Amino acid sequence: MIRIRDEGRVRVVTLDRPDSRNALRPADLTDLRTAVEGADEPVTYLRGAGDAFCAGADIDVVAALDDAAAFARRGQRTMSAIANAETVVVCGIDGAARGGGVELALAADVRIATPAATFGEPGVSFGLFGAWGGTVRLPRVMGEGDALEFALSGRVLDADEALRTGLVSRIVDDPRAVADAIAGGKSDALAVVKRRIRDRRDDEMQERAEADAFDDLVRSHADEIAADRAD
Repeated sequence: MIRIRDEGRVRVVTLDRPDSRNALRPADLTDLRTAVEGADEPVTYLRGAGDAFCAGADIDVVAALDDAAAFARRGQRTMSAIANAETVVVCGIDGAARGGGVELALAADVRIATPAATFGEPGVSFGLFGAWGGTVRLPRVMGEGDALEFALSGRVLDADEALRTGLVSRIVDDPRAVADAIAGGKSDALAVVKRRIRDRRDDEMQERAEADAFDDLVRSHADEIAADRAD
C-alpha cells in the first residue's frame, strides 16, 4: 500500500506494508509511480512505515512469476519514473533496505540514512539479482569496484559504510529535515538541476538486457526461490 500526504512544498510518500517490511507487489509499483509522477510539490519525500524501509520485491510474487522479464520491466518503469520526475525525490532510509528497496533508493535523487539504516542485495544467495535498474545505477552511485563487491557478496552494509561508498550522502536522525531544506529552493531551479544531472542516453538498452537476464535466472532457480519463500 502506498500512502500519500501533501505537506506544503513536500509530498510525503510512505510505503505502508510494515508487516511485510514494505515489500513491493506489482500494484504497489504502479501506485508508487503514480504518486511520484503526480506530485505538484517541488520535493517528494519517500519513506517506509515501521522498522524497515523496503524489503524489495514481494518474494511470494517473485516465486509465482510466469513472466519475470515483464515484472522486471514494470519495476524499471517505476524507478525510471522516479529518476526522471520533475519533483526532486529525497529518500529517507530508516531500517533495512534490501534488494528492490536498494534499487528504489538508487532511483531517488538524494539518499539520506538514519543510524539504523542497513543495505543489502541478498538475491545472489538464491540465484537472483536486482533487476529494477540496479545494475545500471549501482556502479554510477558507488563506483564499479564497491558496486561489484556489494552485489556479489550479498553482505549487509551499515549506515557508515553506505556513507563511505556513496550509497547515501548523509546520516542524520531526521531525514525529513533534509527534504524540507531542499524544498526551500526555487521550484524551477530544482527541476532544472535535477534534469541536467540526471541526463542519461543509454539506460533503456541496458535495462532491457537486465530484464532478460532476470527472466533467465527466475526460470533457472525457481525451486530455490520457492524454498526461500517457505523459510
